[in-house]
Amino acid sequence: MIYILNPKAPEWNHKEIIRYARAKSDDPRIAALIDACIEEAKPLLDYRLSYTIDDIIREDDTLSFCGIKTTSTVIKKAVDGCEKVILFAATIGARFDRLITRYGRLEPSKALIFQAIGAERIESLCDAFCDTTIMELNASGKSLRQRVSPGYGDIPLEMQRQIFQILDCERRIGLTLNESLLMSPSKSVTAIVGVGSDRQPSTNPCDSCNKPDCIYKK
Repeated sequence: MIYILNPKAPEWNHKEIIRYARAKSDDPRIAALIDACIEEAKPLLDYRLSYTIDDIIREDDTLSFCGIKTTSTVIKKAVDGCEKVILFAATIGARFDRLITRYGRLEPSKALIFQAIGAERIESLCDAFCDTTIMELNASGKSLRQRVSPGYGDIPLEMQRQIFQILDCERRIGLTLNESLLMSPSKSVTAIVGVGSDRQPSTNPCDSCNKPDCIYKK
């Protein structure tokens, strides 16, 4: 079964916007610009999420779930000890993409801030979904692992095609995939999350990243 959510706006994280913009946190002009851009962006944001839950089947060196078969070591690590997996896609809508495009031509400094806002919004949407799921799972003695996505580590980007087909992304949440495997709207995410029975580990994907010098590391 595919579940569709139209959640309310997640809490805003100004520090994350500044981090994504690679701006100075103590610059009042930047803070004022971010506030102005947030107010302009708010009515254009359309939070949508599609997900499904399935059992994990292990056979030799292969994992299977939702009709996907994989030998990815990253996925194996992410779902180690898990019985089920949540597959989801999330987006903040096409109107926000058009806003970025328009300011890219008219005012590049604002376009940069809108790019940072988009990154913060889609990550906050995913975090809010995972946090809510964690609370529901903890009540039944289950826990949620960190999410991983196609293109991360040894997870093939081509897996996007399968995820889009399984979740019926275009029809259900207006999310499309082109021949180059780029998503539209651009501020969108697909992810795989393991559901286990042990204690709740971190769901921050940065915790397992092997790139210590990443400027976006939380």
